[in-house]
Amino acid sequence: MKRKYFGTDGIRGRVGQSPITPDFFLHLGWAVGKVLAGEQRGEAKSPMVLIGKDTRISGYMFESALEAGLIAAGVDVGLLGPMPTPGIAYLTRTFQASAGIVISASHNPYTDNGIKLFSTDGGKLNDDIESAIEAQLDQPMITAEKLGKARRISDAEGRYIEFCKGSLPWGFSLTGLSIVVDCANGATYKVAPEVFKELGASVTTIGNTPDGININKECGSTDVGALQEKVTSLGVDLGIAFDGDGDRVIFVDHTGVTVDGDDLLYIIAAHKHLHEGGCTGVVGTLMSNFGFELALKELGIPFARAKVGDRYVLELMKERNWILGGESSGHIVCGDATTTGDGIISALQVLQALQKEGKSLCEMRQKINKTPQCMINVPVSKKIDLDSNQGVRSAVAQVEEKLDGRGRVLLRASGTEPVIRVMVEGEQGELVSALAKELADSVREVVNAAV
Repeated sequence: MKRKYFGTDGIRGRVGQSPITPDFFLHLGWAVGKVLAGEQRGEAKSPMVLIGKDTRISGYMFESALEAGLIAAGVDVGLLGPMPTPGIAYLTRTFQASAGIVISASHNPYTDNGIKLFSTDGGKLNDDIESAIEAQLDQPMITAEKLGKARRISDAEGRYIEFCKGSLPWGFSLTGLSIVVDCANGATYKVAPEVFKELGASVTTIGNTPDGININKECGSTDVGALQEKVTSLGVDLGIAFDGDGDRVIFVDHTGVTVDGDDLLYIIAAHKHLHEGGCTGVVGTLMSNFGFELALKELGIPFARAKVGDRYVLELMKERNWILGGESSGHIVCGDATTTGDGIISALQVLQALQKEGKSLCEMRQKINKTPQCMINVPVSKKIDLDSNQGVRSAVAQVEEKLDGRGRVLLRASGTEPVIRVMVEGEQGELVSALAKELADSVREVVNAAV
């Protein structure tokens, strides 16, 4: 069936606009509960669903609506409070819950919100179950004869902190390392600093005073300016920035240079290749830098590109039976440690690699000779078919001709924001920037003409 609500990364949108309303979330909770109750028909215990959220103010409203809908369907609810998305995936698996629900719009501003659902094994919810939920949403709400119950899980944070620490070898210590951690005023603001402190690091924390509306605002992995200033002014070893829901991570080295997901993936892969019996392969995306691909090739590590989005990265990892993949945005999946993208777990894997190599982050990032890459976001008010639009195709062809086979062009509609991402990559930085602007202007003209 055609999906009305579920995208590649759950359900997401602007608060107050369809479908991101309290009424919809109430109905959604009921639909999820009815489907899960049907899946577990005949079992002695009632289904249980965990609900966690990030720090945006609308999360309280949507949490209550989902809780009420699930209870009305006869499902028990475990309330986790503000928790990183990967922490909710882990706890869903640990508690053997029927599903886990994350209320978050990830790296987007507080005016947005959405949900992501995890299966009982902490992975993506099965497509058939998502389709069944979509179908159930078309049915009128009928309260179950036996209502569910709700309880707050008070030790959720401690459980997840221990899980993160347990992803490292016994005895691993960060003693002597000084870091700044930027929590994006989001879901990691409590747990992330504690993980690094308990491992022995000297930690300075910023972006850890959420007020419901400052999530991702001039902080976190999407804006590392404050982190760069803090790292260089304090003279610490490095900085670590998470996004609002904690599934992405970006580093800053001691000189203030940003170290993105491609760099971090390379550091992890190289460590596994040299010290953990080899790295079978790495999944990147269409946005992954070509220099990253070449650096892996020099080590003899296979590389494959998926479409942009963690769902596609995970699918290709599973298809190739590889345990490592991710995106330049910092969404990294360490499949030997967890089931989904996890900023804290990925950060720890990078720190383990640096310690084992005995090198600084600055030294390790220089092992990749990145190709100049420029991306420009073009806002859109409605969907544009990029493949069939003659104006866009002609503009792309002109840019490709100017690159003369020594670069590449990528246009794609964002799955999380109302923008078209225009990316140009090539050998000469000035030419790449100029061509990206030229192409973005052409796309903007097409978009404006279509309004």
